[in-house]
This record gives sequence, C-alpha cells and structure tokens, in this order.
Amino acid sequence: MFEFELTASDTPPTEQVRATAPLAVRMRPRTLHEVVGQSHLLLPGAPLRRLVEGGAAASVLLYGPPGTGKTTIARLLATVDTRHFVALSALSSGVKELREVINDARRRRDRHAQQTVLFIDEVHRFSKTQQDALLGAVEDRLVLLVAATTENPSFSVVSPLLSRLLVLQLQSLTEDEVRELLRRAVTDQRGLDSSVSLSAEAEDALVRLAAGDARTALTALEASADGVADTGGSVIDVPAVERAVSEATVRYDRQGDQHYDVISAFIKSIRGSDPDAALHYLARMLVAGEDPRFIARRLMVHASEDVGLADPTALQAAVAAAQTVEFIGMPEARLALAQATVHLAMAPKSNTVIVGIDEAMADVRAGAAGEVPAHLRYGRYKGAKELGNSVGYRYPHATPDGVLEQQYPPDALVGKDYYRPTQHGGERTLHERLAELRRAVRGG
Repeated sequence: MFEFELTASDTPPTEQVRATAPLAVRMRPRTLHEVVGQSHLLLPGAPLRRLVEGGAAASVLLYGPPGTGKTTIARLLATVDTRHFVALSALSSGVKELREVINDARRRRDRHAQQTVLFIDEVHRFSKTQQDALLGAVEDRLVLLVAATTENPSFSVVSPLLSRLLVLQLQSLTEDEVRELLRRAVTDQRGLDSSVSLSAEAEDALVRLAAGDARTALTALEASADGVADTGGSVIDVPAVERAVSEATVRYDRQGDQHYDVISAFIKSIRGSDPDAALHYLARMLVAGEDPRFIARRLMVHASEDVGLADPTALQAAVAAAQTVEFIGMPEARLALAQATVHLAMAPKSNTVIVGIDEAMADVRAGAAGEVPAHLRYGRYKGAKELGNSVGYRYPHATPDGVLEQQYPPDALVGKDYYRPTQHGGERTLHERLAELRRAVRGG
C-alpha cells in the first residue's frame, strides 16, 4: 500500500483519476483486493478490515513508517456509503476546525443517524489541547476517529486519547510486496500500460531504494520510465534508474558483493578501532538506502563479538541504537547508529566472549557433556532425595563472601577454562576477579 495527500479537493475514490496524475496516485488501491501489504491487519474479521468494510465501530490509530498505507486505508474508508467521511491534516487544522467537524457530526447523527469518520493525518503534530478536544467525541462515538502517525504513539499521543484508540501498527512493505507493486504498475492500464519493461537488476535497485516505502518505489519507477521515454528506449535498466534518482550509490546491491564488501569493511573498521573509516562505511550504507535495522543488528553482534566485557556498555549502546531505529526511524536514527559506531570503534576490544562460547559449544558437540553433578540437580519433587538430587548442595549466600568451594561442571570438564579475559579495558579487573573466584570455587 502507499500514501497520498488527501484533501477536500481530492478526486473521490469512485471517479476516474486523471491520466496526468503521478503514478503513485494512479495506482492507489481502489478496493481491499488491490491492497498490498499489512495482511496481519486485513485478514477476514480483523478490526481494520471490518472498519473498511463498514462493520466496525472502534476508533483506531494507524502507526507506521511512510509509504505503508495509512492514508490509503483512510481513502478506502471514504467509500463506505453509510458513513460521512472527513479528512483533516494536523499540519493545517486547529481546534476551531475540529469543533466544526464535531458539531457537524452531531447534527448528522441526530438528524440522519449517520456516523462521521474523521481521519486525521500526522496526529502527532496536534498539541495536547488539540488532542484533548477529541476526547469527548471519541468517547461517545460521536465520531469514528482514524488517526495516522509515523511516530511512536506512546510518546506522541496523549494518554487519555491513546487509551480510547485501538493502536494498529503498519509494517514496512517486504521486498516481495514492493516487487509486486512495481510489476503491477508496469503492466496495469492505470500505470505504465507495458509501455516499458523493467530489467531484473533495475527492479532490484528500485526495491532497495524504496526501503519498504511503496510511494518511493513508484515515484522512482515513474522517473526512470520518463527518462527512458525521453531517449526513445523501452527498457528500464540500472543506468536508467541511476539517471532518474539523486543517489549515485544505487550500485550498492543489498544482495550482491557490494553489500557484503561494505558491511565487512564497516565491521572490520570498528574492530580495528578506526571510527573515521567506520563512519564512512556507515554513511555509504545509509545513503544507499540500506535497511537501518540490518546495521543495528550488526552493531549488536559486534558489541559482544569484538568488544565484549572489555567495555560492558558497548552492547547497551548498540541495543539503544536498535531501539532508536524502531521507535524513531530514519533519518533521525542515523545519529544513534553513528553514536554506537563511534562508541564501539573507540572501545577497548576483546573477543573472549565469542571464543568462550564457541569453545564450549564445540566441546558439547564433541560429546564432552557428562552428567550434571547430583548435588546440582533439581530436587523439589517426590523421590528426588532418594536419587541423590540436590543432596550435598552448598548455598553460597550462607557464607560471608557469597562464594565457596563446590563442583559445578560435569566431571569431564572440571578445570576447563572457557572464559579467559584479557588485560584490555574492563576485562583487566575481571581478569583479577576471575582468578580469585576460580581459586575459591575450585579450591587451592
């Protein structure tokens, strides 16, 4: 699904859209059958589907990134004949306009038994006063509110209003869903009507550039098609896409060598403690439209793999960046990604965490497991004591230091060291602490 500007002058959904309208407008879904994406919200019986079909009476908040269909869904709501549809934009409407809509909704309800659907785009831009003005009308179902926002509603919508809304989260379109839209737009009579063809490589480039935003994909497709038509061609290839969009980094293929080369260089620059090179590769990925969630995931892995306990805050920084990507999105999330990148690049390094867990897993796979010592086994069931379970277990907290001599690993692994801290950063202290713990636990 895709978004479009919805104003009082917009063409009603049942009328013919002009041929000169943008491709994204011409290809907007006219029915639920044409909607691509958000299947989790549009299954038979789901609240959003029932709302579009005229069967639900709950006010909803549509929360999701641009180009996922919030306004498209609102436009489909306008096709329900039994309801009066009003669309407002938080960018240009205030309390006065809200009160006018509410008063009109009251008249329609009392005189014609007609319910009003009020769609408010960018609702997070409403002030607290403006949002509070909606409370009574929503509470009494005087209006059926459909609000849309790209920001986390927990932070952008006042609690009293949020509690009265059913929050429905829209997801970025998958690559397959964007491909479906592109292919439909190329062949559909409302779209390019097969006047051009789209090469597989160009399709990949457009899918990547879209980053889950259908409107972006269709806009780039239209610009590419116009460029091909101007030169008398009939095939949209990668050079045609490059000429049509402002980013020259379209050759960064998320599924090809460039993708793996750049992310490899990114991680190796962090591992090598070069924050400047790391920021360069981060910038290349961001400008090319790489999924910021992918970058955030790699940072979280790197925080444990190459920094570990030499800087225990590294993983916290990476996780915080990932949460920022989810809560805020691009372009603001680039700052958190850059902050985490610099943090990890400048942090002391240690690979002892990955070495330790990989060695332990290798031993388990090789059969070096052994029986759990009897005194460590679960003993809270009838007959457990007769089997020796938990018999002889010593409770560490019963000692002043909270540490005592006791065997924890299976017999075959007694004395095996998996975690071997370095002298880097925070692990210097852990190195000394671990030696003391091992002497106390193992004896000697």
